Amino acid sequence: MTRARGGDMDALDTLVRRHQSWIFNLALRMVWRRTVAEDATQEILIKAVTKLSTFAGNSAFRTWLYRIAVNHLLNVRKSEMEEQKMTFTDMGVSLDGVPDEELQDQSALPVEAKVLVEEAKLGCVTAMLMCLDRRQRLAFILGEVFGETSEAGAAAMDESAANFRQLLSRARRDLYQFMNEKCGLVNQANPCRCARKANGFMRNGWLDANKLEFSKDRIADVRDVAADRLDELQLLDRQHAEIYRLQPFLAGPDLAGKLLEVLSQSSFDMN
Repeated sequence: MTRARGGDMDALDTLVRRHQSWIFNLALRMVWRRTVAEDATQEILIKAVTKLSTFAGNSAFRTWLYRIAVNHLLNVRKSEMEEQKMTFTDMGVSLDGVPDEELQDQSALPVEAKVLVEEAKLGCVTAMLMCLDRRQRLAFILGEVFGETSEAGAAAMDESAANFRQLLSRARRDLYQFMNEKCGLVNQANPCRCARKANGFMRNGWLDANKLEFSKDRIADVRDVAADRLDELQLLDRQHAEIYRLQPFLAGPDLAGKLLEVLSQSSFDMN
């Protein structure tokens, strides 16, 4: 960090590569569309690099970076999914309207059927996040999915720890209620099954077998790279939260080289 702030481009390259996947995974869960998340990640990283001199070391560097990301993602133009202003009721109606059916001829698919079903699942559970308002969504991603403490999440969102916990609690409650009533992954009594919806998702244009949004560039499961704050999260059945923690942690685009090129061709000053 010190070397990067002093103009060492190798150190800056290391710093960006270390944190770019975290920002991309946060952005993707906030905006749903991969291309929009990639653009947001680049913009966030440029803002961070040009503000390195303001990092005082009073928090972890990632917490400081999350705060820049949060400010950007709270104010960025709404994605196409957000423009729909979808509620949990709307999503329930949409899912009910997709007929249960077997996948089309699997030999005609560009990817294996299990990959397509996984993409359908990931797209659906990520769409559920879009039913939350932006602040609740951020609190859920930071606190529940990424396992940040209330203090770290509060610092990233410029909230008190109490307010952060309240945002997280509301988001967790609303998601749990919907998934417990609708999702077969959480409640086996529910008829909704990813494998039976994938064909309808493709027909509706929600799933593109030739353009995977959520399962490409998998590094690990989120739970394998993010902390687990189980002791803080006992208020509700956490099965629904575990589904989000079992989602892939994606590498996303490698923006370090592009970012350094932009910096070298501009008048940006990291000091």
